[in-house]
Amino acid sequence: MKTTGIFYGSATGTTEKIARRIGELLGVSREDILNVASTAPSKAGDYQLLILGTSTWGNGNLEDDWYDFLAGLEAMDLRGKKIAIFGCGDETMRDSFCSGVGELYDRLVNTGAEFIAPYDTIGYTFDHSAAKPGDSLEAYGLLLDEVNHPELTETRLRGWTDLVSRQS
Repeated sequence: MKTTGIFYGSATGTTEKIARRIGELLGVSREDILNVASTAPSKAGDYQLLILGTSTWGNGNLEDDWYDFLAGLEAMDLRGKKIAIFGCGDETMRDSFCSGVGELYDRLVNTGAEFIAPYDTIGYTFDHSAAKPGDSLEAYGLLLDEVNHPELTETRLRGWTDLVSRQS
């Protein structure tokens, strides 16, 4: 069994770019960075750590390619696996910033997997996100805004991947 698989859905290429950068920082082979649009959910069974990445669209929806893949993951027993989540969004969507991260968490929380690497939202201003429980300063994973705050991305990526390394 391989250690880490990165699974992403990306309509514009931003989330794919971030997935590849995460792979570089964690030393994950390019063959283990997978687009959910062309990958069977059963592939997740090959890995101990699943890193899942999505963008957020509309009123807080996942990137479209995630829905079939996610349904397959929900049906799996993921006990013994760890999941870390990242997401790309636009903080001007003040009521749904990176909410796709929250949807991934909510739909997979009952699979038996252990979620790791919650991360702060410092630097972003928004009213609500399904990616962040209540008044917590931490989201379920890494949130990024390449539209309005690309200057924060590299520091946040390095901090989060360090956390993922320590917790995996």
